[in-house]
Amino acid sequence: MRPGSRITLPGWSQWKTTPRWSIVVFLVAVFFIFSSFGFVFDGMGMGRQRYLALALSVVIIGLFSTLYAVSGITLRGRSWIAFVPLFVLQNVVMNLLYNWLPGAAALTSLDPAQLTQFHHRLIFDGLAVTITVVLGYTGLVVVSVAESKRRIRLELEKAGMETELAAAREIQRLMVPEEPPQVPGYSIECIYRPAAQVGGDFFQVLPLDGGQTLVVIGDVSGKGISAAMIVSMLIGMLRTISRTGSRTGHDRAGREPAEILAELNRGLCESKRGGFVTCLAVRLDATGRVALANAGHPAPWLNGAEIAFAGSMPLSVLAGAIPEQATLEMRPGDRLTLITDGVVEARDAEGALFGFARAQSLLNQDASPLSLAEAAIRHGQDDDLTVISILRTA
Repeated sequence: MRPGSRITLPGWSQWKTTPRWSIVVFLVAVFFIFSSFGFVFDGMGMGRQRYLALALSVVIIGLFSTLYAVSGITLRGRSWIAFVPLFVLQNVVMNLLYNWLPGAAALTSLDPAQLTQFHHRLIFDGLAVTITVVLGYTGLVVVSVAESKRRIRLELEKAGMETELAAAREIQRLMVPEEPPQVPGYSIECIYRPAAQVGGDFFQVLPLDGGQTLVVIGDVSGKGISAAMIVSMLIGMLRTISRTGSRTGHDRAGREPAEILAELNRGLCESKRGGFVTCLAVRLDATGRVALANAGHPAPWLNGAEIAFAGSMPLSVLAGAIPEQATLEMRPGDRLTLITDGVVEARDAEGALFGFARAQSLLNQDASPLSLAEAAIRHGQDDDLTVISILRTA
């Protein structure tokens, strides 16, 4: 450390996050630095104190200085509340000590033996001051260096988190389209409310060959960046699969939803990533014919009634799993509603779930996606939630 450089210690707002060992080292350093005053006072008094009185005065001064520091750390701006009684108590204790162990009488002259003794006492006091100050200063340096390294590490972690969040926002943009595309014969509304910065829910509205449209809604297990990375990979696979022709031999036909989910499942299993993905794929025809395939996702509702059909295991669990596919006809005015489990699993302060019954009741009242999402949020959002409404208009 350069001469004249200052030691930077944590500010008041940082003590709460300072490691306990740093606080202990700091307080020990305070003890040593201020205990040196006892040796200084002994030298000023020409070494007339008894050694026991000197030792006790050094310890008392160091302990009270440490108490001043503790009160400053804990009470901060109100530390004066402790300073005043501590100062009074310190003076009382020191007076009691001096009355119990009074020093030698003042000397008017020194003989050679006394002069030698006084010389040795001053050397002792000087060495003691040097040692205590060095120990205290070393403790402050250790705390200062450790805290500087810790702050640098925290700043680097913060910068890394900001970079991750920027990447996560980009991934989030891929997961959730800003505006669903126009689909002939249908009106699509989407509401997405993440529970944190980066959600695990996703949905896509993709055009298929033959004028068909694919609507996919899903939920990735896990949270944060890892879940978002799986979603980004899954969406890339989904877009690639949706652009290829059907394996059924109809070159201009969009792929079957069950076929799409099966291929997604194989890709996720081959990537050997942990976790699983629930997914529901819906293919819309301009004629009103709708094909649905479900991989472990909450069932959709048609006009407020749950569509009961066999699903399958979530994606990325069993490589050979192929979900069942169901078809239905939507007439003008029919509404198909897709949700993620964050809607029905919203939980209030008492732990009660929002539940399927409450969601179905709102859908029977022709609630909009926004109304359903807001009702779940008011109940107590516990997870990401997504609601998609598909209205047949013609």
